[in-house]
Amino acid sequence: MSLRKLTALSLYTTLSLAVYAIECAIPPLIPLPGIKLGLANIITLILLQRYTAKDTALVLTARILLSALLFGQALSLLYSLTGGVLSYAVMLLSNRMLQKKHLYLTGALGGLFHNLAQLLTAFAVTSTTGVLAYLPYLAISGILTGLFTGLCARYSGRYLLPRL
Repeated sequence: MSLRKLTALSLYTTLSLAVYAIECAIPPLIPLPGIKLGLANIITLILLQRYTAKDTALVLTARILLSALLFGQALSLLYSLTGGVLSYAVMLLSNRMLQKKHLYLTGALGGLFHNLAQLLTAFAVTSTTGVLAYLPYLAISGILTGLFTGLCARYSGRYLLPRL
């Protein structure tokens, strides 16, 4: 990897971590656990448009690990990692199928599957079927927040760092 590319990816990692930190400081909009805007996903969506799948996965993984280390707990790493991995896989597939168009749909699918993975993780950890009652709320919030982050990525992507 060239030094220019490594520097750009490091800057994207830092930017996504900063956006995540700002989002952590915002009080929850809805008093249900697990519902967040997912603003750091804007950076992931931009990277899906401009960089390779491997580069995007590298930045996403670094952000998840650093955010858990700096702002979370060990259990939050489990939820973030499962949500991030499934969301990333679905967004990668969606982005390829849509030929890098309709980023808002890619974001919506990513948000939906991120919440689904976290819900399934909560079910696996707690062995309580009651957590599945959150499914409709998390599905709706995942789609809406994913649409929002997809639109943000579409319109802000042209003003961020150029592809190196």
